[in-house]
Amino acid sequence: MAHILVVDDDCDTRDALDVMLQREGYTVTTVASGAEALMVLNEHDLDVVLCDVKMPQMDGMEVLRHVQEQHNGLAVVMISGHNDVIAAVDAMKKGAVDYLMKPLSKADVLRAVQKALAMRVLLVENLRLKRQVREQYARAQVIGSSPAWRRACTLIEHVAPSRATVLLLGESGTGKELLARLLHDMSPRVERPFLAINTAALPSTLLEAELFGYEKGAFTGANQRKPGQFELADGGTLFLDEIGDMPPEVQVKLLRVLQDGAFQRLGGTQPLKVDVRVVAATHKDPAQEVNAGRFRQDLYYRLNVITVRLPSLRDRRTDIPLLAAHFVRKYAQENGKEVRAIEHEAMQRLLHYAWPGNVRELENVLERAVVLTQDATIKAADLHLEELQMPLWFEAENAIMLPATATLARAEREMIVQTLRRCNGNRQAAARQLDIGVSTLYRKLKEYQLS
Repeated sequence: MAHILVVDDDCDTRDALDVMLQREGYTVTTVASGAEALMVLNEHDLDVVLCDVKMPQMDGMEVLRHVQEQHNGLAVVMISGHNDVIAAVDAMKKGAVDYLMKPLSKADVLRAVQKALAMRVLLVENLRLKRQVREQYARAQVIGSSPAWRRACTLIEHVAPSRATVLLLGESGTGKELLARLLHDMSPRVERPFLAINTAALPSTLLEAELFGYEKGAFTGANQRKPGQFELADGGTLFLDEIGDMPPEVQVKLLRVLQDGAFQRLGGTQPLKVDVRVVAATHKDPAQEVNAGRFRQDLYYRLNVITVRLPSLRDRRTDIPLLAAHFVRKYAQENGKEVRAIEHEAMQRLLHYAWPGNVRELENVLERAVVLTQDATIKAADLHLEELQMPLWFEAENAIMLPATATLARAEREMIVQTLRRCNGNRQAAARQLDIGVSTLYRKLKEYQLS
């Protein structure tokens, strides 16, 4: 049975439509205002909305706009008096499927409802096809077939339809924003905005203003009200990159948004409610940041609903030929070059390079190669990897590999861990290799919580 919502401030019209439509077997809900209509729209799955154009406070055009933005695929029929013909025609231009003139006749109402239901079938099918195309395009942008990469992508696709917060972990340049976009494109929020902000790129005061907005006069230079990223992303997805570097004072406000969906603009007094899915990312170990007191534990638990770990390019070397071919095609087309292939020796160098900057570094290397080469095939010399290459011992079996962004503490911890592994857990032997005393080693083990 189709479910129809009747929105009209006139009690007699509501009652007449309620009786008429129920006799035809429809499920009917009636409300007297636009505000009530928005509540019902958010709580029920509806098929058709019959809405009066002229209503106090929130009129029918505002209800229609809300349906178009938040409930795409729902058919709306406008109801108008004889003096509202221009408004009814305007509503048709803005997405209404039909309009009815008062006084209403049963034949006209049933005809409009049947037309609206037929149009809803077409709207839903059109949305399904558009979403299918978008999902295929989104998948095509996520290149790679290695097991580690496919596991990450499969998990993203699995959680995309949900409302769960997602935390993406991985080194810089591994594609965290790419997977955040894939998550958004495969979610029900795809019609709403996807916004991204690097939380490490701004000082705390500017970051707070960027995220939550501000009122006019909130601080010197605030000459007008400015909505923040949370307001602009309402109904969509907000990607918070480098969340591990977010200042503590901003972490408190972010926690409240995740808990209640509410916040205040800087200088504001009224709480604002938003429906935003947060996807956070960091190259740091959040648990270590919590233990070090740099990241709130309660915020970490809120973000860590679904965790997706992205492999480094070193851990998915089988994807390098696929990625390389994609970047060559992309930058050859952008720069009008006839570059079509990569010679064998050049590919071998790509496969054996350490890639501390991961996929981002690979992309930059190949963009430069495409721009500078004079041939149709990229050669080893075009890559200029000898300028970037690590010392020969870096590829040795006993080398310690760290990302370029590793901190001194992380480097020290990793050296201790790998040395202990090579020494099969013998702490005396590890201390000798590290050229430190055994007591110093024990102190470091305790400091880094290593057993």
